[in-house]
Amino acid sequence: MSSIREQKAHQTLDQSSMPNFNSSWVNYKGAWFTTLFIIVLLKTLFSVIPFISSEASWTLTNLTFNVGQYIMFHWVQGIPFENHQGAYDGLTLWEQIDGGVQFTATRKFFTAVPIALFLLSTHYTHYNLVLLVINFAPLLWVLVAKLPVMHRVRVFGINKIDHVVD
Repeated sequence: MSSIREQKAHQTLDQSSMPNFNSSWVNYKGAWFTTLFIIVLLKTLFSVIPFISSEASWTLTNLTFNVGQYIMFHWVQGIPFENHQGAYDGLTLWEQIDGGVQFTATRKFFTAVPIALFLLSTHYTHYNLVLLVINFAPLLWVLVAKLPVMHRVRVFGINKIDHVVD
């Protein structure tokens, strides 16, 4: 493989032995509601800070949410439980959701939320070109990571885990 793009090997033997408690919670509607609540909370917190305009608060909300979602879904690997004997060690939460099946309702929701937030941010920043670019960059970063072609792919070796075999 080239050093730019690396495909992760599939390890599915232990993955189906029992439910993955690390990723099953995102399928609940309560998790979806919590996601929307976090956006409202971020917007409210940024709005009450003195000397921050409405445009800046929308931009900060968009940036914070997208960075947080990227870290949570696409950066952190593995699971905090040891009931799968390392079957999920090299997988991000996004790669674990619904067993890696693409285009499920959960994946569609977590893909649509950053897009909707970007559209809201763009509208409430009055289509200012500078803020549009600032809001679009993290959206693009998060959406590219969610593409099916990026499933189990590490770009430039970033976030790559090398397993040492004894």
